[in-house]
Amino acid sequence: MKYIKKSEEPESFTVWKNLANEDWQPSWDGFRKPQKIDVHDSLLQEQGFICCYCGKRITKDISHIEHLKPRKTHQNLALEYTNLLASCQRERERKEPLHCGSKKDEWYDENLMVSPLDINCTEFFRYTEDGQILSTQVIEKKSAADTTIDKLDLNIDKLKKMRSDAIEGILEGFEELTENEQQKLLQAFCQPDDNGQNQEFCAAIAYILKNYFELVK
Repeated sequence: MKYIKKSEEPESFTVWKNLANEDWQPSWDGFRKPQKIDVHDSLLQEQGFICCYCGKRITKDISHIEHLKPRKTHQNLALEYTNLLASCQRERERKEPLHCGSKKDEWYDENLMVSPLDINCTEFFRYTEDGQILSTQVIEKKSAADTTIDKLDLNIDKLKKMRSDAIEGILEGFEELTENEQQKLLQAFCQPDDNGQNQEFCAAIAYILKNYFELVK
């Protein structure tokens, strides 16, 4: 999981909501083109085109607008931009196994959900070279991390395999690079590229690379 810094909501979304009057109120069911497309595009851009939970590469065609706090229990936040994220697995094309927002569904617990909007969210998780995501060993954060991994099914075989392949591809030949080249590679996974895109599974790969530097110190 990588921290997401929310941007301003699209102007078209704000204008649409401000049309509210005695005869009409904006609602999720009435939220359609072009405002919905603008919001989806904005979410993808602020996330660097990776899933808000697993870090998989996403586009508009293979993702959906996710409510961090579910609409069923937080109806007042249904159209609140700060509660919206982009998650993998498009709603109309969801296939087993479900994970991330599709698996989370209507679950949310203020104390046990690690949010990608928390600037310290990366501190809750560890990763292994074989693609596993594990909870931190810090006691006060472990319960929330374990619960989040379970509720979002972030350790299913499909995701472990994808993370493992991504990590393996980066580590191959890594030791042959100069220290400066290694540092530059690490930085490439810590921030978006010139096109505003984050690398797929960047949080996992950055964790592995940082551990490497700690071991060789």
